[in-house]
Amino acid sequence: MRTNVRLRVLFGVMVALTTNPFVVAKEPLSIRVSPATSFAPANLIVRARIEPDAFNRAMEIVADSEAFFRSSLIQLDGERAPSVSNVEFRSLPPGQYEVKVALIGADGRPRAIARAHINVVESGASW
Repeated sequence: MRTNVRLRVLFGVMVALTTNPFVVAKEPLSIRVSPATSFAPANLIVRARIEPDAFNRAMEIVADSEAFFRSSLIQLDGERAPSVSNVEFRSLPPGQYEVKVALIGADGRPRAIARAHINVVESGASW
């Protein structure tokens, strides 16, 4: 009986140590694109948040549709790089866009990728 109680207590302690609610893992990269839907010609703001790391060297931000492509490459200074970067893509024509941000490491390969989808619709106005 005592062995059973000890095993239960030991198991409970192990579970408590491995599921500490105060330890929160941070994602290396997240993005927010606004607006999610807009009329052409659209101006998009891409806000990328990175977790500072000594191996971060660059961030590539891409807006891609069937008929349009635009990208921006931002150099990063490792762990001294700002944690938030904003990029504005102006005058995007109508289309379904995939916005992709890739965090590039010291080896030149992507360390993390985040994606968002937005819709730019024809304005319908004829002048």
